[in-house]
Amino acid sequence: MSVELDPPELGFRRPFTHEVTRVLTIRNPNSDPVAFKVKTTAPKQYCVRPNSGRIEPGKDVEIQVLLQAMKEDPPLDARCRDKFLVQSVAISSDQDIYNIAAIWQNIEKTAKTSIQERKIRVSFLPNPEQSTPQTNNINGTHVPDEAPPAYGASSPNYGSPAPDAVTPQHHAQDTPSSAHFTDSKDATQQGSVSSLLTNPSAALNAASTSISNAASSTSETLQQQLEAAKATIAQLRGQMQDDGLRERKASAVKQDAQERSTTATAGMGVQTQPADGVPVQIVAALCLLSFLLAYFFF
Repeated sequence: MSVELDPPELGFRRPFTHEVTRVLTIRNPNSDPVAFKVKTTAPKQYCVRPNSGRIEPGKDVEIQVLLQAMKEDPPLDARCRDKFLVQSVAISSDQDIYNIAAIWQNIEKTAKTSIQERKIRVSFLPNPEQSTPQTNNINGTHVPDEAPPAYGASSPNYGSPAPDAVTPQHHAQDTPSSAHFTDSKDATQQGSVSSLLTNPSAALNAASTSISNAASSTSETLQQQLEAAKATIAQLRGQMQDDGLRERKASAVKQDAQERSTTATAGMGVQTQPADGVPVQIVAALCLLSFLLAYFFF
């Protein structure tokens, strides 16, 4: 189901060296509640609060669109090429109001064709102190006469423009295919300087909580790594001890084999010694026998 937008176009007035905020009202004229989501072609340049939500039948929601401060104003003849896309879809009254992100994920997967889209152009308006010829009227202020771009049937993806996305009016004209849209950022997620200045204590508490959580997570990770390292060292020590025992056993077996081989060789030498020479007793007997023979016969 489609929603109504007021204003139909957003005009941001110079100077842009500081933040500029505009309010966009989204109204639900239907008899059923609708879920909405805001996208932009320049998500880094704009903040939207809230960028999604639910609107009851006959009710409306005010959306704050914040243009981030630029380093310097674009040229006076520059034309803003930024766009916003408001998507809406009918939902049942019993669906959870606090789980809009899950609702959109389910719709984009199962019923994407039921999503209604409304496009919003963005214009850069002159400083009230400067007078320039204008012909059209946007948000109560005249802007140069220019026909709106033709949008194709396909649904482009939306995002936010950086300062270099602003081009002079006489340069290449905007075409439907050049728009690339992504989800716009919620200003609460962006953590702007203005929120920090208005509530510094809350910001400091949130920062301290985040740091303590990160420190505890880091200490737990380091403790786990230390325990894993100790287990690895113990395993390596056990392997080294096992290797030492194996080497000692092998050395003992080798030494025992050498001793047995030496002993066997020595025993064999004693036993085979008679085969190498004649015993002294036999030599003495032979000498005595020769002497007797010589004595009796000669």
